[in-house]
Amino acid sequence: MGKDKLRKFNENLTFKNLLQPEFEEVFNTEHPIKGNWRKDFFKNDNPIVLELGCGRGEYTVALGSKFPEKNYIGVDIKGARIWRGAKTATELEMGNVGFLRTRIEFINAVFGPNEVDEIWITFPDPQLKKQRGNKRLTAPIFLSYYAKFLKPDAVIHLKTDSPFMHEYTKAVCECNNLTVEACCADIYGTGYADEILSVKTTYETKFLEEGHPITYLRFRLDGKSEFVQVPEEMLPDCER
Repeated sequence: MGKDKLRKFNENLTFKNLLQPEFEEVFNTEHPIKGNWRKDFFKNDNPIVLELGCGRGEYTVALGSKFPEKNYIGVDIKGARIWRGAKTATELEMGNVGFLRTRIEFINAVFGPNEVDEIWITFPDPQLKKQRGNKRLTAPIFLSYYAKFLKPDAVIHLKTDSPFMHEYTKAVCECNNLTVEACCADIYGTGYADEILSVKTTYETKFLEEGHPITYLRFRLDGKSEFVQVPEEMLPDCER
């Protein structure tokens, strides 16, 4: 392990806004924070918004700055990346921003029923290989995880440079009769991007420089808890 990465891992241990559960605390068990984020972590009753696969936490920090009346939690497994968001939020003394280092597959161990009001998924790995379809963060298996802790009226935002991920998620919504509230295949080219959607992550800036359109989808689970797979004939045929 490089010295810089080791330094970040050590500094992560000092951040009060970063929770890093051990494997045995989230695998086939429930962490004490489950159902208690407002009371024990944020110490307020404000809505909770997650950014899943948050990377450096740029969206988490930006949204937390714009909406101090909400609590934001960035979730990622990469400690060296999440360090950046936790450090920035610490330096800015942002009491409404926190970070959780864990695998999203274990997310039901740390969030309880009706605990989360909203989800952002920003530039996730589209997992283009067919055998990795269940690894996509909008795959039916992950939607079933989210359904366990989302409030009935919660929305899920997907922002991605991948046409495949965008079209795949639209197909998931269609197959499961989910409400799609907003859909745009090029938020900057069409002028659709508002103040929130114009927040740019490091990856997004790179993708834009490479000429990739940025897409956006906002949908609801409509109280459903089980979701069907997209038939193979409905899968999009895209390179990214």
